[in-house]
Amino acid sequence: MKISSGTSPESEVGSVERRSALMRSVRQKDTAPEMVVRRIAHAIGARYRLHRKDLPGRPDLVFPRRSLCIFVHGCFWHRHLGCGLASTPKSNMEFWQEKFVRNVERDARKEGELRAMGWRVEIIWECETRDPVRLERRLYALLFP
Repeated sequence: MKISSGTSPESEVGSVERRSALMRSVRQKDTAPEMVVRRIAHAIGARYRLHRKDLPGRPDLVFPRRSLCIFVHGCFWHRHLGCGLASTPKSNMEFWQEKFVRNVERDARKEGELRAMGWRVEIIWECETRDPVRLERRLYALLFP
């Protein structure tokens, strides 16, 4: 796998190691957008469980009494359509396209499995967490219809 062109093999190895370290540091849970959603949900009086392993896709927030699962998706990783945060890297485009397709397919499959089990499923995008007032209104409508 070629990472960059026009560099010496030593610097490519360093680049691969740096990139691997960077990719390992990308969090899968307890992300900043997820923490925003959790704080707001708690502030409006909703109680939830986190990342239940017995549910498909391990939803970020689970509200058992309301049969509601919420996923807080990063716009980049989960390909939020029309969002500026859902950019595609310029290098290794084939790898990224395949990865994004797999992510979207997995998301749809897990969402379908949850719905088949009787759960309501909601997606909150990373970009939506930037407006806490609007997010609070949305959460309130979801949790206290």
